[in-house]
Amino acid sequence: MNSGDLAWVLISAALVWIMTPGLALFYGGLGEKRNLFHTMFVPVLIIGIATVVWFLVGYSIAFGGKGNIMGNFDHLFFNNVSFSKSTKDLTIPDGAFALFQGMFPIITAAIITGSVVGRVRIKALIVFITLWLIVIYAPLAHMVWGNGLLAQLGAIDFAGGTVVHISSGVTGLVLALMIGHRHQDKHLPVRPSYVLIGGALLWIGWFGFNAGSALAANGIAVLALVNTWLASAAALLMWGMVEYLMRKRITLAGITSGGIAGLVVITPAAGFVSPWAAVVMGLIGGVVGFAGITFVKNRFGYDDTLDAFGIHGIGGTVGALLTGVFADQRIGGVAGLLNGNIALLGKQIIAVLFTVVLAALGTFILAKITEMIAAPLRLTPEEEEKGYDILLHDILQ
Repeated sequence: MNSGDLAWVLISAALVWIMTPGLALFYGGLGEKRNLFHTMFVPVLIIGIATVVWFLVGYSIAFGGKGNIMGNFDHLFFNNVSFSKSTKDLTIPDGAFALFQGMFPIITAAIITGSVVGRVRIKALIVFITLWLIVIYAPLAHMVWGNGLLAQLGAIDFAGGTVVHISSGVTGLVLALMIGHRHQDKHLPVRPSYVLIGGALLWIGWFGFNAGSALAANGIAVLALVNTWLASAAALLMWGMVEYLMRKRITLAGITSGGIAGLVVITPAAGFVSPWAAVVMGLIGGVVGFAGITFVKNRFGYDDTLDAFGIHGIGGTVGALLTGVFADQRIGGVAGLLNGNIALLGKQIIAVLFTVVLAALGTFILAKITEMIAAPLRLTPEEEEKGYDILLHDILQ
């Protein structure tokens, strides 16, 4: 075991954890006044749900055994997880690995809520998220990071383009389509300061999210952090430029969202590409992110409340595909299209399509099961109009 690597992974785990309260603030600032506190409440609640699910069964499904689709049940309740040695040829103990990986399902599930918050029943959401973490997230993590089907195919995902962003974004979109439009779907961010504070917490947490995925305090971790820094900055500037060209104004919420869009796009590539490629990916991410929450959303007419699909689903897809273009064998050990290996791009396309189908079909089925177990997914028009801050939290605006 290496004490430096262990310290870095533990710090990174804490950084990834802080992303979820950050997302709560970010979403709260973007959301509706009548659901301000509820919008922040739900991601915090998911910290509890996702953590317990990971401890009980999620980690075992994701990283136990060697199945193509899912692991086994040898590590239920963290059984047989060593806190002093590694069985995965790492320089950190299995317990630290389980801890770090356990932060990812929390933020992934929290992202989903941005698509439907304010019009989905809390009981139904709790049941759905629990099922989704077990049936969708954990097997997908195994297929990508547990040497399962997609890893064997040769697709790469450094820190979660498919596992986190595409899966959560597509899930949010499907739920939004199933639930339907808000009765009043036009609103402005109610707390821009929350957007900035929450975005900043997401941003700093993302350094642990990406650089911590090296699972060691080494050169790849440094590269991933530098690439994350550069891509987010480039995307922020590009978003601001596009917003000004299209709307003749630049907003704080906009450029903060631009930084997040860059973070999403670089996530699958952070340890595989050179810094110049990270800048290019960030610039593309800024354009794609803005287009995702404006042109794409307006063209297809879906109601993705806080743009979980527009930023995470579309951005994660673009990032995964660009990883197949810019991956540099001299840096990350994997050659992409620009290194003469077109095969990687093909594998990335297959991984993206597989993730989209799994998340979409799985979400539809689990939503139907949720309605049978818990309650209708959607609030009544009267309940929606009143808002969850009054309905559940007894807070008067």
